[in-house]
Amino acid sequence: MNKMDIKPQRKLPSKEERHKLFGSVAPGPRTKPVTKEKMADLQNSKKDFLFDIDAVGISNVKNPINIISSLKPVNQTTIANFRFTSKIDRGSKGTNMSRFTEQLDAYYNNGYIIDIKTLKEFTKDLTERLNQHNAEMEITFPWFFERSAPSSGMAGLNHADAGMKVSYDINKGHKVEVSLSGTITTLCPCSKEISEYSAHNQRGIVSMSVVLSENFDETETDWKAALLEAAESNASARIHPVLKRPDEKMVTEQAFENPRFVEDIVRLVAADLYEMPFVEKFSISCTNEESIHLHDAVASLSYDKRKETGNH
Repeated sequence: MNKMDIKPQRKLPSKEERHKLFGSVAPGPRTKPVTKEKMADLQNSKKDFLFDIDAVGISNVKNPINIISSLKPVNQTTIANFRFTSKIDRGSKGTNMSRFTEQLDAYYNNGYIIDIKTLKEFTKDLTERLNQHNAEMEITFPWFFERSAPSSGMAGLNHADAGMKVSYDINKGHKVEVSLSGTITTLCPCSKEISEYSAHNQRGIVSMSVVLSENFDETETDWKAALLEAAESNASARIHPVLKRPDEKMVTEQAFENPRFVEDIVRLVAADLYEMPFVEKFSISCTNEESIHLHDAVASLSYDKRKETGNH
């Protein structure tokens, strides 16, 4: 006898009887409409509801997406977290929540690729679908990129957390903001200065949020790679998925040669972002997960290049 073929020894009540046992009851009388046309639409009620609402919608919506990268893998599928909102004035009771996911599903079934051009179209279409004057969508996702070890050349995949925030207003047009949070190595300058030998180091998390210029061309510049390079090139050393002993020696020595405080990181990254012509405004933060303390070290700064010309 097959050990998997074990027949039950007890006779149980039927499934319907079991459900009754645990509280299920027969359906009651049905008196309300069952067709959409006859159902009350409370969200579309028009009265004076006291206040305008800055944003109403849905968040924590997970969906698979396709993205293009200038770093390998060039074409990749990942999972994104979406947030959709719209403003509503005091004369409207609410918004139709189902229309947000309805549109997301339509774009997904058409095989869309997540890029700025697509998200601009999405927010404009969403404004029309909601019968509102504006709409905003925010999306965050892990972005993967190949990283080779400095000596052996052995490669593996790293990832950073990327984000895109696109809003559309029928009078003001589109506004695009992108973000990236990447991991770096930092070595403490103070530790190096005061110690006879060695210095403590740690992982640092660099987070950047950038307002892109209206004429930014994503076909010419991969903003993800540009922000990643701004963070990593100013670190004590880069993070690697694969390191053999000769690689580890190189990375350790590089970190020792390039000590960085969190204050140093945010200022150096800011200088790179300042020099990027497609960046209008930026904010940066760095968090060092200290290896000899229980606390983290943090620093942040923000800068608006438009204030230099009065275009803000």
